[in-house]
Amino acid sequence: MTVLATGTLEPSRLVSVGAQVSGQVKRLHVELGDVVRAGDPIAEIDSRTQTNTVSNAQAGLANVRAQRASRQADLIQAQRTFDRLKKLYAEGATSRSEFEAAEAQLSNARADMNAVDAQIRQASLTLNTAETNLGYTRILAPMDGTVVAIVTEEGQTVNANQSAPTIVKLAQLDKMTVSAEVSEADVEKVTPGQTVYFTTLGNPGERHYAKLRAIAPAPESIESEGQASSSAASAVYYNALFDVDNQDGRLKTGMTAQVYVVLASARDALAIPSSALEGSSRDGVYTVSVVGKDGKTEQRHVKIGINTNVVAEVLEGLKEGEEVIVARAAGSTGTTTIDRRSRNPIMMGGPPGGGQP
Repeated sequence: MTVLATGTLEPSRLVSVGAQVSGQVKRLHVELGDVVRAGDPIAEIDSRTQTNTVSNAQAGLANVRAQRASRQADLIQAQRTFDRLKKLYAEGATSRSEFEAAEAQLSNARADMNAVDAQIRQASLTLNTAETNLGYTRILAPMDGTVVAIVTEEGQTVNANQSAPTIVKLAQLDKMTVSAEVSEADVEKVTPGQTVYFTTLGNPGERHYAKLRAIAPAPESIESEGQASSSAASAVYYNALFDVDNQDGRLKTGMTAQVYVVLASARDALAIPSSALEGSSRDGVYTVSVVGKDGKTEQRHVKIGINTNVVAEVLEGLKEGEEVIVARAAGSTGTTTIDRRSRNPIMMGGPPGGGQP
């Protein structure tokens, strides 16, 4: 039983760095493959429109502040008039109508002050928005990473009104994520925490080991919901995810990975070829033909543990050094000596004889 899957290597984190304002890209500060730190400049967009908007907002704020100074003077004058007439009215030296007119004038002056204060707050927000948009013309790196793609070239005009245009793509390449497609026939055997390893097409002899991090709860085809449904005969695959260190940078984005999920393993185990097993299993017990010291063959029941269909782990019934008869091609037979696998343990879910170094 072997759980195999084909996967794709992707950066552990991939970010599309885009523009939030429209305009022409006046300068691009990075090149393909550059390593940047968070906050480093990526690009600059023509900021004349945003600069003019900031200047206009500053002028508007200055105007309402000047109006406030005028309203403040009116309020002080109204307060003084009200205080004087209030005293005179208390002494009977002025009419009630003059006192009430001064009181109304003071209320109006206070209302005017409240209105201009609200205008100042509104103008301040307008200026803040304009300054923020001006800041958006300087595209900064949101994280440490490597420039893996330049989507927009210097001199190109971007339009942020329709969709957020991407300038470059940044990736963290010191750790890669493998997304492996596991068929629905095998997905119930696979659980997070299991040992997993993979090889690449360019270096099939080197294994990269990791621990399975997660299994997608739904197939990738769920993303196409609302489109034409696939036929019942279509295969269903679930993404199994795991991470692997890539400090040396040899693993590249988009590489194909041949993934092996290890369902079980046994070290320092007695092992025989699976072709030595005769008959069908009864609770893991098989019949094996053993060659005795006198050269005679005897039938013996042995209990088998892990069986990769190429090599099998012997739990009971045989000893190290005994010879068993194995079936060979074209119906011929031969013998093999039982040995103990220590350096290369038996692994379910991958080619036999392969262990983690």
